[in-house]
Amino acid sequence: MDMRHWIGPGATIGVLGGGQLGRMFGIAARKMGYRVHTYEATPDSPAGQISDREFTGSYNDEDALKEFVRSVDVITFEFENIPSSVIDHLAQEKPVYPRSEVLHICQNREREKTFLATNGYPHVPFRLVTGEQDLQVALSALEAPAVLKTADFGYDGKGQQKVDDSKQVDFSTLAGRKAILEKWIDFDAELSVVCARGIGGELSNFTPAENVHRRHILDHSIVPARISERLQRQAIEIATSLAGDLDVVGLIAVEFFLTKQGELLVNELAPRPHNSGHYTFDACVTSQFEQQLRAVCGLPLGSSHLLSPIVMVNLLGDLWVDGMPPNWLPVLRHPNAKLHIYGKTEGRPGRKMGHYCVLSPTVEKALAEALKIRTELDGQTLR
Repeated sequence: MDMRHWIGPGATIGVLGGGQLGRMFGIAARKMGYRVHTYEATPDSPAGQISDREFTGSYNDEDALKEFVRSVDVITFEFENIPSSVIDHLAQEKPVYPRSEVLHICQNREREKTFLATNGYPHVPFRLVTGEQDLQVALSALEAPAVLKTADFGYDGKGQQKVDDSKQVDFSTLAGRKAILEKWIDFDAELSVVCARGIGGELSNFTPAENVHRRHILDHSIVPARISERLQRQAIEIATSLAGDLDVVGLIAVEFFLTKQGELLVNELAPRPHNSGHYTFDACVTSQFEQQLRAVCGLPLGSSHLLSPIVMVNLLGDLWVDGMPPNWLPVLRHPNAKLHIYGKTEGRPGRKMGHYCVLSPTVEKALAEALKIRTELDGQTLR
């Protein structure tokens, strides 16, 4: 091990972003004796609540960023909407992982898809679209239906629309931005793999998750994914190869479509902890958050071994009625369920407010019990 990159317990980790991913990363870091400083635009953020210090400022606030970077030993991030130029600037003073080039590629669909195509990874066929004429040409090549996605700042279905005819698209919604037209994929399942890569190139992957979405938002993840061992190995091989080709230090989450023909296609990349990896907090020897910490601090990676089948269910703000959370008894009375609430002040429809996990000897039983709990929680909003 190269001790030159070792940043041991007692050091201060800087986290760009104050959401729930930063919160769970901070919890993992504090358990191992690290201090945590968070940089976020709004005060009292989920990550800020558990940090030793919360810096509040925009990414244009040079003074606040300067104070933040000088207070920490190493920096990582928990979401992609950070200008890569800011990462470059901070990296002049302190190590930042993953590197800015990784963020630059993954935060833009055009660059991400081009990287996948250039490096020979199986991907969804796509075309770049800048206007109505481009769209007509792209539709002719890919055939309808297709999906039009803004190149920048899209997540949880935002900036996406299904296209059957170019005349139905309102280009004013793109506001002059580039977009990607993707072929419509009739898939059997959506999958994901979170892979960790250390400073020296060592790799560790987590068990593939099977992801079910509602309204374009992840509803629940089933682990292990109900796919063949061959497909599990293939998904892991693609994820670890991408981590190496991108020269990631930290985490890379790879989302896949499994087509009706049994083919894996890479859908999206995220260079950070991932919603579908929350299960690792409760069911793995080392969580994705601790693994991120170990990677960016130059420590040996921990075991990612899955200790139990598990199902993770997202808790959205739709459950909050008149600002009040639901009664959590359906989760709390289950002896093998784990409740995680993120500390957000306002429960809005579609907003991720927390999650719970159910562990069981079989994935079928875990799924049945997890969905039964959700039915009970959903029933409270109908009274």
